[in-house]
Amino acid sequence: MSSDPWGRVDETGTVYVRTAEGEKVVGSWQAGTPEEALAYFERKYEGLVVEIGLLEKRVRTTDLSAKDATTAIEHIRQQIDEHHAVGDLAALGARLDKLVTSVDSRREERKAQKAKQTDEARTAKEALVTEAEELAQSEQWRSAGERLRALVDTWKGLPRLDRKSDDELWHRFSHARSAFSKRRKAHFASLDAQREDARKAKERLVAEAESLSKSTDWGTTAARYRDLMTEWKAAGRAQREHEDDLWNRFRGAQDVFFAARGEVFAERDAEQTENLKLKEELATEAEKLLPVTDLKASRAAFRSLNERWEAIGHVPRDARPKVEGRMHTVEKAIQEAEETEWRRTNPEARARAAGLTGQLQDAVEKLRKQIDAARAAGNDSKADKLARELEGRQALLDQAMKGLEEFGG
Repeated sequence: MSSDPWGRVDETGTVYVRTAEGEKVVGSWQAGTPEEALAYFERKYEGLVVEIGLLEKRVRTTDLSAKDATTAIEHIRQQIDEHHAVGDLAALGARLDKLVTSVDSRREERKAQKAKQTDEARTAKEALVTEAEELAQSEQWRSAGERLRALVDTWKGLPRLDRKSDDELWHRFSHARSAFSKRRKAHFASLDAQREDARKAKERLVAEAESLSKSTDWGTTAARYRDLMTEWKAAGRAQREHEDDLWNRFRGAQDVFFAARGEVFAERDAEQTENLKLKEELATEAEKLLPVTDLKASRAAFRSLNERWEAIGHVPRDARPKVEGRMHTVEKAIQEAEETEWRRTNPEARARAAGLTGQLQDAVEKLRKQIDAARAAGNDSKADKLARELEGRQALLDQAMKGLEEFGG
């Protein structure tokens, strides 16, 4: 018979393990010595020690689930309860009990952690739903669409909730995305229709612009091009693949017209600049006729200058008032000289002037005699009144005499 503190082998080869409840049969050993029997079952005990140690480490350092840990504990406990090893089985049982407590604690921690994660996930998903529902009303199609796609990626990265809650939130989330997609699709369908209308309108504008590009009716055509540009801006944008081509054709037609007009205007400006130089020379010659001393010669000279003036043609618009004003000044001076000469040499006018002068002289002489008579009679009031009347008649006589002198009389 052989024994140690935790077990023994009797003479029949039966192996016992000592426990608090007394000896328990471990097994029977017939293949060797009792010492070998104890050593064999002690190795099995050491195996259990190692197995428990590994399990403790896994529970402590890995994400081993509580379910898997409990299964492993029950497997080891079964081996202990069936007394298939020799050693301090009570100590192993105590370690397993402690391990069960640790697993239960971790289970509660994980349960609480999972509940927290679920609450956080619920809050996060509700926030995503709220934002998605707000974006569903947005007209910032590009940025809102990109944001909704980002929200989907965020949703996929969040933990699932209970099926009912998750399905309800997902339904709202999906509905918001669908509503945005429908509005966006309707918007761009409307936009496409507007752009098609714009394309057709601009095709008509381009056709008219191209038909006008060879016109030489400069003023009317330039005004029409301005109207066409206003209509172009009001038409809106066509599809991108058409807009640039239409604009290039539209602008090209205008460029052809305005380039041709520019060449004509450049030639005209050069011609008018030369005309201005010639007219300024004529104006200088005309101004030499002033003051008018020989009316007949001045009239003839001015008539000749004016005929040359009319033959020259147009001058630049901004220079026209000044150079024409110089000629008009000379013309006016000659006209005034003609009027003066006509008045001076007109017999009827001279006769009327002489008659009027004579009448005024008689009236003045008569008033003087009446004044003398009034004063002789001592009627100073009447004399003063007649004197004031005489002053007026004398002023008229002076004017008449001056006019008569202009007629050489």
